[in-house]
Amino acid sequence: MAVQKATHVLKDFYAKAADAAFLQGAQGSQMEDRLVTDMAATAKAPYKGMQASAGGIFGMLEVVLSDFTRLEAETLSDEESAASTYDKFMDESNESVAVKEAEVEHKESSKQRADEKNEVTKKELALTQEELDKAMSYYDKLKVQCVDAGLSYEDRKKAREEEIQSLKEALQILDQGDLA
Repeated sequence: MAVQKATHVLKDFYAKAADAAFLQGAQGSQMEDRLVTDMAATAKAPYKGMQASAGGIFGMLEVVLSDFTRLEAETLSDEESAASTYDKFMDESNESVAVKEAEVEHKESSKQRADEKNEVTKKELALTQEELDKAMSYYDKLKVQCVDAGLSYEDRKKAREEEIQSLKEALQILDQGDLA
């Protein structure tokens, strides 16, 4: 915008200066006589610019203007690309965060269920261990009664037969008591 204004101001300036120079050139032959007078007047006259090199300034301003235009277009394109990349990144990040939060909730609930199951299992284990200890204690009591007391098979057989015989005699005595 500033370069365009500068170009417009320079064009106006050189256009006015060219008109003034054209009018001076129309007087023609009297110029040699007035050369000395014109030099003194030119020193006092306002600056009209260098008309011959005006094209170089305009060319430079046009290059600057095209550079600014190109730079502005590239900057806008880069900004749009960066904004698009940012939006895509934020969408992916938000989705990733949501997925991870859901996973955390799921894993926390799974952990809580596992902890509860662990507590129940520990209680069951304690009760089972208590029952096992009682059974082992009772087993130890029975083991003493059932284990071989140092008698051989034949001695045990003889003792068993004697016990059977005494039980038969006791049964006969009881049967006789019932009859009387």
